[in-house]
This record gives sequence, structure tokens and C-alpha cells, in this order.
Amino acid sequence: MDTDLSTIAYTPTIGVRRYVEAPLVEATTESLRGYGCLVERPADFPIEIVRWPAQGWRPVDENSGNQGGVTEGLFEFWWKGQTLYAHNHAVGDSYLFGWSRLPEEAPGPAMPRERALIWRANYHPDGGQLFYPQGDGAFIVPLALPGDDVTPEKFVAFWCDGSRGLYVHPNIWHGAVVPIADRARLLDRQGRVHARVSVDFPREFGCYLAVPLRHP
Repeated sequence: MDTDLSTIAYTPTIGVRRYVEAPLVEATTESLRGYGCLVERPADFPIEIVRWPAQGWRPVDENSGNQGGVTEGLFEFWWKGQTLYAHNHAVGDSYLFGWSRLPEEAPGPAMPRERALIWRANYHPDGGQLFYPQGDGAFIVPLALPGDDVTPEKFVAFWCDGSRGLYVHPNIWHGAVVPIADRARLLDRQGRVHARVSVDFPREFGCYLAVPLRHP
């Protein structure tokens, strides 16, 4: 798949050589407790929508502040050589999420991939997000519990076998969906407001977040 770099939503921060590797666990009902859950049937799975916060002592009126609804579309992730790209058709954004080697060494042909070096992650304060795979095999997603004082060490990499979807609650930090194969296509369903709060690992911590590309 061709990638127009002029359409990338965020310019990656690079120039560091250190990485912090997230512990790798299999995504199960128990391991995902507090982060989200596995989803069998996406069609009738509800997406949490967070009411718009009040700005003072007057509360937001009932039946208001949560009517933006849900948007959905295909979320595509693909490796091009040693670089991980993505396009979210639900919101119309394209991304460069990471590399399988240091980015200065990444240009060139594909090589065996041992890890993904992720430069950013975010959370959505307005709603949850569902990733439901479309038959492209296993994938891994790094997640961290809520809190703006997040660090790379707080992330856990969840290995999903590709047979069920992954839902993450509002305010849960999440990095890229990292395919084990060359690509992953997932149905994406999330709040239409699509607010993003981000962390830039190289700029803030002088490192990348490393996601191991193997079975736990």
C-alpha cells in the first residue's frame, strides 16, 4: 500500500537510541480487567460515551453532552519494509506509528521483525474504542491504565490471536495495533468526537516503547 507522507497526522519524533520493552501477556478476560475486554460479536457491542464535563458548579443537563454518537470504519495497519503505517477510515487520519529497527536504520527491504518501536500513544477521554479483526491473524496492542503521568514502564503489550475483537475503555492509553503479519485490517468503532490526549516517548522520556513481536 502506498503512503503519502504529507497526509500523516503527526510528524514522528526520532533521534533516540534507547527503548523500554513492554511486558508481553496474552489478552484474556482476566488480564484485560481494568483496560477493556475481548469481544465476540461486534454488531451489538456498546461503545461507552463519556458525557461532556461541566465547566463549573452547574451540571451538564441530562440527555445532553453525550449525543455525538459513534463512528466506525476500517482501520488498516501495514508494514512497509520496516516502518509501520496506518489509516483510520472512521476518522480519516493516516499515521506513521513506528519501526522494527531504529528509524535511522529502517529504510530498505523488509527483514525479520523482532519488535516494534512505537514513538507515541494516546487515549480518548470522550469514549471507548473497539478493534475487531478482519481475518489477518494475530496482533499486539500496548495499553496502560488511566493517568496523565504515564511512563513507558506502565505499558503492557497484549497479544490477541485475531479470533476476537479488543475493546478499550475511555481514558485507557493505547499505542498502535501491531500486526504480526505484514498487515492487519480491523473494524474500528469509537466515539465520534474523537478527542486525543497523547504521549511522545522520545521527546518526554528519551526512548521508544518496544512491543515484542512473538507469542507470550
